[in-house]
Formats: sequence, structure tokens, C-alpha cells
Amino acid sequence: MSSAALGSIFVDVRCLRKNEVGRLEIRRRNGSVLRVKASVASSQQSLQLAKPEAQKSEKTVRIGVLGASGYTGAEIIRLLANHPQFGITLMTADKKAGQSIGSVFPHLLTQDLPDMIAVKDADFSDVDAVFCCLPHGTTQEIIKGLPTGLKIVDLSADFRLRDIDEYDEWYGLPHKAPELQEGKNLSKTGFRMYCLLQFDQFDIVLVKIAVHGVQLVVDVWEGSQIADSNSKFNMKIGKKKKEAVYGLTEVLRDEIRNARLIANPGCYPTSIQLPLIPLIKAHLIELTNIIIDAKSGVSGAGRGAKEANLYTEISEGIHSYGITKHRHVPEIEQGLSDASHSKVTVSFTPHLMPMSRGMQSTIYVQMAPGVTIEDLYQQLKTTYEIDNLVKGASGQAVQNLNLMMGFPENMGLQYQPLFP
Repeated sequence: MSSAALGSIFVDVRCLRKNEVGRLEIRRRNGSVLRVKASVASSQQSLQLAKPEAQKSEKTVRIGVLGASGYTGAEIIRLLANHPQFGITLMTADKKAGQSIGSVFPHLLTQDLPDMIAVKDADFSDVDAVFCCLPHGTTQEIIKGLPTGLKIVDLSADFRLRDIDEYDEWYGLPHKAPELQEGKNLSKTGFRMYCLLQFDQFDIVLVKIAVHGVQLVVDVWEGSQIADSNSKFNMKIGKKKKEAVYGLTEVLRDEIRNARLIANPGCYPTSIQLPLIPLIKAHLIELTNIIIDAKSGVSGAGRGAKEANLYTEISEGIHSYGITKHRHVPEIEQGLSDASHSKVTVSFTPHLMPMSRGMQSTIYVQMAPGVTIEDLYQQLKTTYEIDNLVKGASGQAVQNLNLMMGFPENMGLQYQPLFP
């Protein structure tokens, strides 16, 4: 016999054999007695599968996870385990095709999930929405080929930058799905011979221009000013249906609700834009001399084997990387420029910390005349806690898909924080 005290309840428990049913008496300190029937499950497998099988029928949105064997894919799977509406019906991982998720990530062993398959073998007929957790540069062609009825949240950087020329410059690859971006830069289309386009880079409009009787249909940014030099033209403005929408949830909720494809923000840009955008919109800080000193855990670099991420290279130290050329710079500046309606540049230095996960961004700003620290505090009294795998990646992806599917954005995300 063994005894345990739980609050104001005193419990007498004895050991039960496999499949044996026993009756326990739970005696409260006030003298009353509760009689409880108890049993032991027949096997470990029945313990693991009983709960998922009971929940499976309740989930209404069928989810595919592309790139399930990476860190962000695994975090998506962990978060969805307790989501009341999202159930995983498809998982892909080309290098791990044919394997179970438990063989790759033992901490996910108890989940009742399909085995992983190659992307080329995926059948999306049993899928309503997709989390795309594939590497940068490989995502565009895959998403372009997905059924148009799917809701998609892409965790790579492939659709974050509206300017496809800027994507080419920073990522070293031509964009393979420009038709899915929010807008196109017309500086290279050849239409400048007819009129001068001055860009104010925000939403998109459809402009029909008649040049010498010929109707031309071009995409330009909303708010663009078209100055006619010699030609006569008629202009008709109407909204163009957006495809890739930047998924900074707290800033772009309405756009995300109506989107089909979400470009999930990067971890550093999330931690930097969330505090800065409210200050910029309230005109509390100057738009110059913004200095960002950011630090991230190693998992932010992904699961691929890299010499710079070896234990002996990372442990017991800290080092900066990507100085002046980190790929998150244009993403940060794009968001801050949108908030200010003018071009904003930043000084950004990221550092790699000897820890698995976590993120901290220390941001130095110059306050506008007459503004006090208390003014900044009041504007930011809601605290942002950013983690490079949760709010900075997978958790924000779930938050965005919740909005896209019409659910409360915190559904399935009400976990206590990880510590340590």
C-alpha cells in the first residue's frame, strides 16, 4: 500500500495488475468518502492511441505539413496535438519518406499521425490547409503547383519580400512564382516610354492605360502617381486580388483573414517590427538611427548539418554573423517603411547564442521631440514575448491559419511558456 496527500484529499492507492479493475476509496479530511473505480490499460500502445482516436473525429480542418522533419515542422506538429480544430492528414519529408514522425522526433511518438512521404507523392485531396516548412528557394515552385483551393502558410522567406528584384538580390535566386507576390516592380517592364511611374509601395491597383488607342493592363502600387508626358490615356483603378500577404498578425489581421497564401514573417523581423511599428505609427520615434542588437538560439538556423553550428563552435561563446548582409534586413525595412509611409533603414546586427531556442532584440531609438520614456512604455504596455520557433515561426503560423479559417487566433496556442 502507498499513500499520497493531494491538497485536502487523502488517497489510499494499491498496485493493480494488468487489466485488473479495482475500487479506490478517497477519504477527504472532513471525513466524507469518495469511491472511485480504476483500472490499468492493457498496453503502452493503448495508452498512446486512446486519446488521439477519441479526438480525431472532432477536428474539422485537415492539415498538411510540408517539410515535417525540420525544426519548424516538428514545432507545428507539437502545437497541433492539442488544437481542437486542426488535424494532420498529410506530412512530407523527402529525405525521411516512409518513416514515422516518432522515428525522427521521439518526443512526438505518442501522436497518431500518417507516415511521412515525398512531396511528389503527396495527394492533397484530403487536405484543406498547408503549413509549408521547406527551405528558402525550394518553396516557390511547390506552392505554385498546389491546388488553388488550399489555404497556405509558408514559413520560408520566399514570399516575404514584395519586390522580386530585391528577393533576387538578397537570396541570390530569381523568383520562380512572381505571379503570387503582392506586386511587381515595373521599372523593367518597358512601359516607362509611355509615362513616368512614381511608386509609393503599398497595396496594388489595376491600371488600364490607353496609349495611342492600344489598351495596356499593368500592375502598379496603389497610390502611384502617373504623370503623362506626351501620350493621352485613361486610367481606371480597382483592387487586384492579393495572393501572398505578409503575416505579421498583430499588424495585418484583416488582410490575413481574407488571404489564401500567407508569407509567415521571420523570427528576427517579428521581434523587431512588433515593438517598433506602434511607435512609428504614433510618431513617438525618429525614423533615423534605429540600431538593433539581436540574439537568437541555434535552432533558428535550421536542422541542416553546418560546421558553424557544431557544438564546439557554438558552446560557451557568442558571435555576430551576417553583418550588413543578413537576409532579414530587407524584410525589417519593408515593414517599417510601410508603417511610416517613407523609406526606413536600420542598423541590424544578429548574434548566435549557445542555446537551443529563444530570442531577444535590444533596439535603440531616438525619441521624437517632447516624447518621454513613459510615452513609449504606455504605447507598448502590452508585452511581446518572442521565441524563434513559436511566435517567431510555427506558433505565428498557427495563429495566422486560425485567422484564415475563422477561428480565434489564439486557439491551440494557450500553453504555459517553456522554462527552462
